Formats: sequence, C-alpha cells, structure tokens
Amino acid sequence: MSLGAYCVICCRRIGTSAPRLRSHMPWRNSQNIREYSSGNIIRLTGSLILGGSLFLTYEVLALKKSVTLDTQVVEREKMKSYIYVHTVPADKVESHDSFSTVDIEDHDCAVWLLLRKSREDTKASRLEAVREMSEAHHWHDYQYRIIAQACDPRTLIGLARSKESDRRFFLPPPPLPSLKEDSSTEEELRRLLASLPQTELDECLQYFTSLALSESSQSLAAQKGGLWCFGGNGLPYAESFGEVPSATVEMFCLEAIVKHSEIPSHCDHIEAGGGLQLLQRLFRLHKDCPTVQRSIMRIIGNMALNERLHPAIVRSGWVSMLADVLKSYHIMEASHAARALANLDRETVCEKYEDGVYVLHPQCRTSQPIKADVLFIHGLMGAAFKTWRQHDSERVLTESAEVDENRYTTCWPKTWLAKDCPALRIISVEYDTSLSDWRARCPMERKSIAFRSNELLSKLRAAGVGDRPVIWISHSMGGLLVKKMLLEASRNPELSTIINNTRGMIFYSVPHHGSRLAEYSVNIRYLLFPSLEVKELSKDSPALKALHDDFVEFAKDKNFQVLNFVETKPTFIGSMIKLHIVPVESADLGIGDLIPVDVNHLDICKPKTKDAFFVSTYSTVHL
Repeated sequence: MSLGAYCVICCRRIGTSAPRLRSHMPWRNSQNIREYSSGNIIRLTGSLILGGSLFLTYEVLALKKSVTLDTQVVEREKMKSYIYVHTVPADKVESHDSFSTVDIEDHDCAVWLLLRKSREDTKASRLEAVREMSEAHHWHDYQYRIIAQACDPRTLIGLARSKESDRRFFLPPPPLPSLKEDSSTEEELRRLLASLPQTELDECLQYFTSLALSESSQSLAAQKGGLWCFGGNGLPYAESFGEVPSATVEMFCLEAIVKHSEIPSHCDHIEAGGGLQLLQRLFRLHKDCPTVQRSIMRIIGNMALNERLHPAIVRSGWVSMLADVLKSYHIMEASHAARALANLDRETVCEKYEDGVYVLHPQCRTSQPIKADVLFIHGLMGAAFKTWRQHDSERVLTESAEVDENRYTTCWPKTWLAKDCPALRIISVEYDTSLSDWRARCPMERKSIAFRSNELLSKLRAAGVGDRPVIWISHSMGGLLVKKMLLEASRNPELSTIINNTRGMIFYSVPHHGSRLAEYSVNIRYLLFPSLEVKELSKDSPALKALHDDFVEFAKDKNFQVLNFVETKPTFIGSMIKLHIVPVESADLGIGDLIPVDVNHLDICKPKTKDAFFVSTYSTVHL
C-alpha cells in the first residue's frame, strides 16, 4: 500500500508541473528538454526502489511475527526419541513401578504399557508382552527405539528369539575399544589365549594352545599340511583356508579358546581379558569366513552356559549380532546363533545346550507345545549338518541368495521334517571323528566308543533329553553310540527317564557286526594308521560283539520300535579305493525291519527328494 500511494503522489507532481515548464521553455531548446526528462526518470526510479525496499522490509517483519516457532513443541518431539534415565544408587531404589508416573502422549501409551508389562512379576504377562512387541509391525521408528533403549535384558533376549521381531528393537553394539599401538587382532588373540589359566587342560587343549602361541602363520600351514596328508604336502590345508588366508593363525587360536570356553572358570578369564569385544572385532573382520564366525559363536554359546556372564554378554552387544545371524538362511550359522541365544534365554528355556548339541527346531520362541524329541547322531567323518543334507546330485545351483527348500536343503531335518512335524524338538549332535590318525584334528586324542557315549549322554541329559518321548536316528558309527548310550543309561538310575521315554530308533547303515573299512584299514595300516574308532569296528572286536548282544536283549525287553536301512552300492574312499563299507549282514540288527536302498554308504541318509521313502520313515516309529 505504501508503495502504491508513493507512486500516485509522484505521478501527480509530474503531471502538474509539466504544463508550467512548457510555457516558460522555448521549443527550440531541445537539449534542455532532454535533460529535464532524464532528471524526472531518475527521480521516479529512485522513488520506486526506495518504496520497494520499505515494502519488502515490512512484509518480512510481518511474516516473521506470524511464523514464530513454539520451542516447547519441538522439545516434546525430541523427548519421543530419547529416554533420560536418572542415576540412582542401588540402595535407594524403591520397589514401586518406575513407569507409573511417566508423562507421555496418548498415542505412545501402548508402547510404555508393554514395557511395564514386560517387567511384571507374572511370567505369563512378561511372555505375552514380548510376543505383542514382536508382532508390532506398524509402529513409528522412534517407538521401536524406545523399546530398544528402555527394555531389560530379559525382554531383549526374548525379542531376539522371536521369529518376527523387528530389527529396530536392537541397538547397534557399542563402539569397540581401539587396538593398542602397533598391535593387530592376531596379536591380541594370542595375548588373550596366553592369559588364560593353564589348569584343567587336557592333551588336546595343550596341543592347540601351544600350536597357536608358538608358531608363525607359515609354519602353522606347513605343520598342518604334514599332519593332514601323507608326505607332508600342505595342499589340503591350503584348500581348506584358501578363501581367507589371513584367518589361519586366528583359527588355531579360536580352536584353543573354544576348548578353554568349555571350562566354566576359564570363561570368567575370557570375559575379564576383553574377550567378548575382541571376538566381536574378529567376527566383523571375517564376515566372509563362515568357519571363523561359527567358531566364535561356539565360544559365545559356551560362555552363555554360565548365567553370571549374561549381563556382560548383553552389554557387549552380542544379542543384537546373534539376532541378525539367527535370521540367516544359512542353516549352520543360524543354528550356532540359536544355541547361544537359547543358553541366554532363562525365561523360556530350562535346558542348557553344551558344545556340539544343536537344536534344529524350534530355534525361536513358539507357542507350539513340544510332544517329542528326535535326535540325529552322525557317524565317522560326519557332522551335525552335512551328514543330513540332501543328495548332492539334486542340488539346485542358483545365483540368488535363497534356495527353494522344497527343491534342495542343506539339512533336511531342519527344513522338511520340521515343516511336516512342527510339534517335534529336533536335535543334531556333533563330535570329532577320523578314519586315520593322520587326519585327526588333535593327534593326541584317543576316544573310544564308550568314552564318547558317556560324554554325549551327559550333554544330552543337560539338554533335557528324556523329559519327553525320544526317537533316535543315527548313521554308521553313530548307531553304535546310540546303543552304548542307552545301555549306559539303563545302568544309571538318574538317567532312567531316557530309557522310559525312548520310543524307537532308525539305523542308517550301522555296522552292528563290524565293517570292512576296519579290515581294509588294518591291512594297510602303514598308510592309513587307522584311528581308534575304526579299530573298534572290526568284525572280531570283542567289545563290538558284547555291545550287540547286550543291546539286542535290552531292546527286546523294552519292546523298542526299530527300523534298519542298508546300502547296496560300494563307496569310493579317496580316488582309488572302492569299498562296500557296511554289508547287508552287518546292518541287520536282528530286530525290526531291514530295508535295502540302492545307494552307497555316504548317501544312505541323504534323500534325493522330499518324498523319498526313507525321509518319511519317521512316521513308522510310533510315539
């Protein structure tokens, strides 16, 4: 408005002064006329600029006044993303509910009510709160962060073991401490290993410890090659570590620390020496090396067996890392993470899963009641996962990360059996075996079937085996371990529940009467140096005959349901040796059905398809 009024006044002044100028100025003086017009134009332009500046100043001031921000509103929005905790001495903490007087917005009430519910005295209420949190998929980001910052360790572990929980429930692990100057993870790992007690060490632990501490990377590779193959050639070792050459020394250190972590008192020293943070650094450094990561998770799982270490494990950020791995499509990695989290979860898990005992199903919290346990025990040169994979010829090669589990699975008990029978707890057991002392992971290790059966029996009982109906499924020498475990349990009143709840067993090519592999190994012992396990499989072994006779009598008395499968094709051992490892007459236990299958010894427990006959045979064992 001011600009418009100013322009009108200027125009009127120009209009009224023009005629008077014309009456006094001669028309012949054109130069004076041009100078006079230029002056008027300059004055008009200056007036317009000045008026426009005043107008803009006025409008800016008016706009600033009308858009003044309410800082209190901004502060309230900030409060939604941050939680301020007052430090109160433990002796002054009152017992009343700390959430009873929180001033919050109406739309955030549900979040804080769930937090309050997760800390109630009633276990059922706490479990329901965790379940409701895990099913929340419509919250704002800051609401997930509220739970992440305010929940207690018990709730955090429950969310980590919930199948559908959102990743935003888990805060990133805290920053790792800086390495010492001129130091490396390898040196720190060696320093940690050297600081551990040298008490309660068996020969194998002493072997791995001295190997890791005294040798360089090059000498380790050479020595491992000499141990593993005839003639000292290091090629097998180079192949096994070819993908991550820098992990060679770390792997030997980790092998030793895994053994140390099986001793409860040594776990305290690992934690006190910064082991949780160092292992986390190593876990991130070797993110593309599953072997290293699995060894690290074995250590964390062993440490989690000690409840006094749970707060330290949670504070170090391992729960969020294990929650990520648990959701992996890699069955081996997910199963290692599931074991560690189950050992941390004292809210819903009463059992403790020691090293080598892996729950394949269920790996997360579930409302499905478990009706029975199915145990898988591998044989010579086997493992908890690779023994029970699908037949390799049927593997579907694909560039995508995920493979259709109906077409190929790396562990059919985890995928196929669990899907068909969700009410089962499926456990797979792992232990070290070797055909020859040349290939033994620990050259000093000499474990008989009797020793291994007692060792596994103790671990399985700690895992709650015997508290519900049990079905045993075994391959090769694993069947001999099953028979020995059941006989040992029958002689121990404290293990009577295992016997009373055993419903049946399935044997895949178990050499009840011995194996030709043992005879072949003895005949060429100057090359193979057969291991103690192989020697015990010879047909003339008195221990094997006594085991068979005692078990048959015992099984008949208990009326166990038994199903036997046997191979009909020979198996290649190496590139030149072809051998029918378990003949039909040796696989015949004398009780139960005997079913020949047109496969070799290694493939007898690896179905080609989901509908293969011996995958569905578990239904023949009545619970």
